[in-house]
Amino acid sequence: MARPGRPTVKIIWRAEERAILERWARRHSSSQSLALRSKIVLASATGQAAQAEIAAELGCNAVTVGKWRNSFAADRLDGLVDALRPGRLARSETM
Repeated sequence: MARPGRPTVKIIWRAEERAILERWARRHSSSQSLALRSKIVLASATGQAAQAEIAAELGCNAVTVGKWRNSFAADRLDGLVDALRPGRLARSETM
């Protein structure tokens, strides 16, 4: 029986991506946003859980799960990293 709602993007792994995502998810020096994004993609990889189930498990919104799943499918690991923001760059403390 088909599930209602939008179809989800199927994630096909490359050799080293899973290891990198697992490292980002549990590394203490990772930003919390990158760790959450990694956990979302790892949970989505099996294809068994719906976005709402993954969102409930990780404590985020289902839209967030869909956003990062699609971003990973389009741009792979680069799609999970924060993009540069417009504006002035931060000054270095050593100046």
